[in-house]
Order: sequence, then C-alpha cells, then structure tokens
Amino acid sequence: MDEVVETTQEATEEVNALLQYVYDHIPNMIGFAVQVFFAIIFFCIGRMVIKWIRGLVKKMLERSSADKGVEQFVDSLLKFGLYAILIFTIATKFGVDTASVAAVIASAGVAVGLALQGSLSNFAGGVLILLLKPFVVGDYIVEDNHNNEGTVKEIQLFYTKLVTIDNRTVIIPNGMLTNNSLTNVTQKDERRLEIKVCISYESDLKMAKEILWRLMEREIRIDKEKERNLFVDELGADGVVIGMRGWVKTEEYWPVRWQMLEDIKLTFDEEEIVIPYHQIEIQMKK
Repeated sequence: MDEVVETTQEATEEVNALLQYVYDHIPNMIGFAVQVFFAIIFFCIGRMVIKWIRGLVKKMLERSSADKGVEQFVDSLLKFGLYAILIFTIATKFGVDTASVAAVIASAGVAVGLALQGSLSNFAGGVLILLLKPFVVGDYIVEDNHNNEGTVKEIQLFYTKLVTIDNRTVIIPNGMLTNNSLTNVTQKDERRLEIKVCISYESDLKMAKEILWRLMEREIRIDKEKERNLFVDELGADGVVIGMRGWVKTEEYWPVRWQMLEDIKLTFDEEEIVIPYHQIEIQMKK
C-alpha cells in the first residue's frame, strides 16, 4: 500500500513539474509559434514575388526575341537563386547568425562541388550550349556516341530534353552533349537528298537513267533551281548502282525520299528494269 502511495506521489510530482515547465515557457512557445506563423506568411509572399519576377523576366526575354533555350535556362537559374535567397532570409529571421550560415554554405559548397563534379560539368555544358548555340529548341539533333536523337524541347540547367518521333522523352546531360560530337539535322533550311538504286547488268542502263531523271523532274518538292545529279556510282558485284542527288526543304526530306523510292520501284516494274537481290542459284548435274 505504501508503495502505491509513493508511486502516485512521484507521478503527481512529475506531472506538476511538466506543467510548471510548460507554464514557465509559455511566452517562449507563443513567441516561437508567432515566428513560425510569420515565416510561413513570409514564404508564401516570397513565392508570389518570385513568380512575379520570373514572369517579368520571361516577358522581357520574349520581347527581346531571345532563344527559347536561353529563356528556359535563365528561368531555371532565377528560380533556384531566388528560392535560395528566400530560405536564407527566413533562416536569419529565426535568429540564425548570418556569418555562421555563410561559413556553413561555403564549406558545404566545397563538399558539394567535389561530390557533384559531374553535375557541375553538366551546368557548364548548359552555359556553353546557350553561348555557342550548336542547337536551339526545335532543332532535330543526333547524339553520335549513343545514337540518341529527337527534337529539342527544353534546355535546362543540367540536362536537355529530346522528344523522339514516336513521342518518347530522352533526357541527356548537357556535359555529354558538349563533350561529344552531335549532328544537327534541321539547322539548315535545305538538305541534299541522295538515293542510290541498283539495277541488273541485263537491264537497259540508259532507260533506267531516263526514268530516274523523269521522276526527279516530276517531284515538285525537289528544288529545280539548284544542282541535280544523276550518275553511275558503282559497278558492283550484284549490278550497276545509279545515284541521284537533289535539294529539298529540310522538313520535306523524309516524305520526298519515301515517295521517290516508291515511285522508282513501281516505274521500274512497269518498264521491266530489274532491281537485283541476293539469291542462291543451285545447279544439279547428273
């Protein structure tokens, strides 16, 4: 019985001590809650200001006819920097020493810089892409080392987004694009169309060349003002290889190529011009 009374008294004393502690620190707790409340309000206002600044800068870049990639890059950098300033300002309002924060940021910057060398390389690559402009948003590029290709949709701080012709998104680090070779397919307005066709040695070569020239003349998307060529490219093992060249608009390259190949096959069939293919001939002797 005495043990129960003693345990009850200890529990009562602990509860009283806790209540006294809370009572003594109520002003501090209220003050901290007020600080948190104002910090939340300050953060919300800061977000609205950041959004307004980003919109203002975006309009200025649009008026100056800046490249879309530059616009996206500046927006990303501005967003990152302004949020860092906002969080730093809120931290100082909670009584955090500015000098201490600066020292911590400097030390963290060195550590992060060593740990994120690849990311810094990608950041530098993004800057070089925007300055040297090997491609811009809207170009169709091929990254030669890994054969990634697609239309450039976004140039961000650390990576570039491509959209392939079958609507897949490919994300490539900017460092890879600046350190490796790439092909910009659509940078020029026009592109040379080159098609090679093989005919058998038994087929009429002159007639085949006349057909190909007639098809080039008929295709209105091939530029008639620029140089066009029709030539025997090779006397191959399977037949005679005829080459044809002309200039088309870049966006019409593939449609013209596909149509020309179809027209060549159908016309050669009509005129009995044989396109050879690999086959095995077996002769049986008694």
